[in-house]
Amino acid sequence: MSIGIIIIFHNNSDDIKPKIVVKNIASIIDAKICLVDNNSKDDTLEKILEVKKNCEHLVSVVQIKKKVSIESAKRAGARFMSNSFDLKHIGFIDVNEIKRLNYDLNDIIKSINLERDEIINFERKINQIQRVKSTLLKSVFSILDYFQSQDLKYN
Repeated sequence: MSIGIIIIFHNNSDDIKPKIVVKNIASIIDAKICLVDNNSKDDTLEKILEVKKNCEHLVSVVQIKKKVSIESAKRAGARFMSNSFDLKHIGFIDVNEIKRLNYDLNDIIKSINLERDEIINFERKINQIQRVKSTLLKSVFSILDYFQSQDLKYN
């Protein structure tokens, strides 16, 4: 059961260690990753392109040329993922939100692989509670909400 993961970046160059990100992404089973650059002014785009170069079969990059809201960046990633892959579940992560919560990007990526089934079950429960219709944008869920619900701290 494939899962799509959208990771949204905006000026997060300091948070991206390409070799570590590649290693962690490569360990994720049965997933596609979409890295969205939301018009970063630092070298975020260059770093995520380096990640893509080393994980070509798992990673896609969407570059947004004019800064947009997180919702719009999520929508751009979701459209790309739904047009490119047959995915049952699409979740997103905002790297700036990771920082705000004092989590670490690499720990979150690593944990996605370890807790993949639990994350998918969390998404199903949320959809049942909210009675979400199966529209693309409404079905994209926050992976960080799962980690917060588990009260996990990744520092």
